Amino acid sequence: MKTKLFIACAALSGALLAACTPAPKNNMLTEAEKAEGWKLLFDGKTLDGWRDYNGDSLTAPWIVEDGCIRAKGSGSDASGYIVTDTIYENFELVWDWKIAEGGNSGMLYHVVENPKFKVPYVTGPEYQLIDDFGFPEPLEDWQKTAADYAMHVPDTSKTIIKPAGEWNTSKIVFDNGHVEHWLNGEKVVEFEAWTDDWFEKKNSGKWKDAPEYGLAHKGVICLQDHGSAAWFRNIKIKELPRKTKEVDLFNGVDLKGWEIYGTEKWYVDNGLLVCESGPDKQYGYLATREYYDDFDLTVDFKQLANGNSGVFFRSFIEPGAIINGWQVEVAPKGMDTGGIYESYGRGWLVQIPDEKENILKPGDWNTLRILVKGDNVKTWLNGEQMVDLSDPKIGKAQGRIALQIHDGGGIKVQWKNLKLKTL
Repeated sequence: MKTKLFIACAALSGALLAACTPAPKNNMLTEAEKAEGWKLLFDGKTLDGWRDYNGDSLTAPWIVEDGCIRAKGSGSDASGYIVTDTIYENFELVWDWKIAEGGNSGMLYHVVENPKFKVPYVTGPEYQLIDDFGFPEPLEDWQKTAADYAMHVPDTSKTIIKPAGEWNTSKIVFDNGHVEHWLNGEKVVEFEAWTDDWFEKKNSGKWKDAPEYGLAHKGVICLQDHGSAAWFRNIKIKELPRKTKEVDLFNGVDLKGWEIYGTEKWYVDNGLLVCESGPDKQYGYLATREYYDDFDLTVDFKQLANGNSGVFFRSFIEPGAIINGWQVEVAPKGMDTGGIYESYGRGWLVQIPDEKENILKPGDWNTLRILVKGDNVKTWLNGEQMVDLSDPKIGKAQGRIALQIHDGGGIKVQWKNLKLKTL
């Protein structure tokens, strides 16, 4: 009897203690979370640290209400996006959210800001937030809550969604290409970014005409006002370390890992990558399908006929085979091989002194090395340093590596040993 009485009293004491323990406060980190590296993206009082997409201030229809960030519901597909001031690469991101009846919103990441991109979703993947039960139109699985929007569908057997007006908790893990979506304590989506399967999904679905979708390895985090009210709180992030890797960009067999833009010729001949002018005699590009931001790249090239070409870095492609970025020049003698040219805006950033023009070996194999880290770019030609440039505009950019065929016709260049190490 004493044992039963003791157990009953202990249970009652536990219940009373639980009842008296204060509920966790919103928009605050515990000491343990701080020690683990978590940081708040919302202080519960202001929208400090947030601004318009592609803007330098906050004018979009968002407010702070009762300790929450609230989308007013006046946004649209073309407007109403806010982003963090800070860029994030690898991370765990956790937040609470609720949505109005029939509502639609989203949490995007790796969003690239550039005037060329009018809306964030053409670059940044989206964790979909929507009223699955009350949305006024039928939803495909790729449109439902916790989906990697238009790419990966949630596991419905594990999906637990609280209805409109009630709080849900979500989490995104992005760890060097490994991605997880969690909803209310359950992992409902898991995939690897930038694999063959990932690119097949990207190029065959909604994003087939958005060449830069999902390629960025880092970017701002974005909240979406899609024309209905949504509320967010307890938004916190923990950054994860970057892993380096070594990559053979060219396998000597085919063009796997590359994408052709324009009508000029790119092919493999006897283990060599060849670029050659086509009948249109226009600019052409062979771009990596992945982004490489900080890297050390070496490549061998031999100029046959007119060798006017180049290696672009941190570049992106617009429809119509228009490239934006920076080129390390590869050109005939006297035309600044190893120098740096900006494809839009400023033109030449660094040209080569006349005394260095003899480093190029016309009609023979040359080795070009390009080292890009932060805002600094260094180039070497046949072991001789050509450029050491620091530029804040370059420092803010990210993108692909791309080989170029210049316009005008008559160009033919061979390439081999394209070896890259990420930094």
